[in-house]
Amino acid sequence: MTTPEKDDTPSNRLPEGKIPQLRVMPGAPDANIYGDVFGGWIMAQVDIAGSLPATRRANGRVATIAVNSFLFKNPVFVGDLLSFYADIVKVGNTSVTVYVEVYAERNRLQSNIVKVTEATLTYVATGPDRKPRQLPPLESLIHHQQQ
Repeated sequence: MTTPEKDDTPSNRLPEGKIPQLRVMPGAPDANIYGDVFGGWIMAQVDIAGSLPATRRANGRVATIAVNSFLFKNPVFVGDLLSFYADIVKVGNTSVTVYVEVYAERNRLQSNIVKVTEATLTYVATGPDRKPRQLPPLESLIHHQQQ
């Protein structure tokens, strides 16, 4: 499996030249009584963010088939603005593997940004019957988007 390059991004900046797939701010229901956001809530948001480029590449429905790796690097707190960046790192016959990085803007200050999570997930393209299907050729997707 292809692995992303090591993160050279300074801890006080979001990745330059990249657009987040998802931005969300966790609230009180997403956290324990101490204000720490539940890991399961973060995992669900990572799955959503990762599914977006996988769905585009599959040109349709995908299902999560594996969480290859998941690392919580720093805690997430209620009120953090989270930015989820997702990049396809591998494409198979029916599957798409996506690397997701999550950054938190603490106290809504762009000067206090921390990488909080990174994960690699694999999705499989599925048809109407919910069974795996072949990914469309990349050329057909480009042609379809140009029309």
